[in-house]
Amino acid sequence: MNATKPVWRTRIGAIEVFRVEEMLGPGFDPAFLFPAYDKAVLAQHPMLAEPAYFDAATGRLMSSMQSWLVRTGAEIIIIDTGCGNGKTRSHPAFRRFHQLDLPYLANLVACGVRPEEVTMVINTHLHVDHVGWNTRLEGGRWVPTFPRARYLMARAELAHWQNPEGGPRMQPEGVEAIADSVLPLLDQARVELFDPSDEIAAGVTIEAAPGHTPSQIAVRVASGAADGLFTADVFHQPMQIVRPDWNSRYCELPDLAIATRRRVLGEAADAGSVLFPSHTGAPHAGRIGRGANGFHFIPLAMTEA
Repeated sequence: MNATKPVWRTRIGAIEVFRVEEMLGPGFDPAFLFPAYDKAVLAQHPMLAEPAYFDAATGRLMSSMQSWLVRTGAEIIIIDTGCGNGKTRSHPAFRRFHQLDLPYLANLVACGVRPEEVTMVINTHLHVDHVGWNTRLEGGRWVPTFPRARYLMARAELAHWQNPEGGPRMQPEGVEAIADSVLPLLDQARVELFDPSDEIAAGVTIEAAPGHTPSQIAVRVASGAADGLFTADVFHQPMQIVRPDWNSRYCELPDLAIATRRRVLGEAADAGSVLFPSHTGAPHAGRIGRGANGFHFIPLAMTEA
C-alpha cells in the first residue's frame, strides 16, 4: 500500500477545497486517449511536455485519480470518488483500476475529514473512475463508504445507465462499476436525484456539462467575489485547453462535448474562475487565459488561498 500524500488545498473565498488523491502516474498514451492527437502539440506548447503532464519515459500522459473535498462550513462534500479498492475491472483499458489497494481513505483523513463526517457525495457522471469509492466491501457486501452522507446523482445520468440502450451500450466496459458502486446504493435507498441548476447547498450549484456523457454535470461553488467550477471530464488534460476540438475516445456525444468544452473555457477565461478538473497533473487546478492563438492553462499555485 502506498504512503499517504501531502495535503493539497486552496480556497474559493471562504470555501475550502482539498484534493484527495487516489493515484497519480502515467495513464493513457495520448494517441489512444485523443483520436485527433498530433504530437506536434508538445513542441508548440512546451508546458504540455513538462513532467507534471507528460511522462517522457513511457510516452504517456500523467493522470490523476482523485476526489475534490469541499468544506462550506455547513457541508463537507466529496465530488466524485475515483476508482475504489478491491473492484473487478476486466476491460484491458481499465487494468490499472483492477483490484486496487490504495490509501485513499488515509489521504482523506490527512485532509482532516473522516468518512463518517462527509455530509454529501456528488457524482458528476457515472464512469468507472468517478464512482469507485461510493462503496467499500464489508462482510462480502458493498456498503456506502460515507455512511452518513447524501449521495447525489443527476436524474438524467442515472436514467442513462439504467437504459440498456444508453450507457451500457455506449460504454459496456463501465457496467462493472455500476454494479458495485451505484446499484448497491440504489438497493439501500441512499441515492438522491437532482437536475441541473439546482442549488444543493449554500453557494453550491449544479450546472449541465453534457457531451462526455449526455447528462454529465459540473459543480459551481461561489463565495464572495470568487468562484470555482469542478469540471468533471469536460477536459481530461491541458492538451484539450489548447486543442478544445480534441475529444477523448470516451466522449459519448462528440460534437456536444466540444461545444461544452469551448463554452466552459470561454466563460472561465472571461470570469477568472478557478477550474478543478478531474484528471490533470500537478498542481491539478488552474485558470484559463485567452490569447490570439486560443486558450491556455494557468496552473494554480498549491499555496493559493
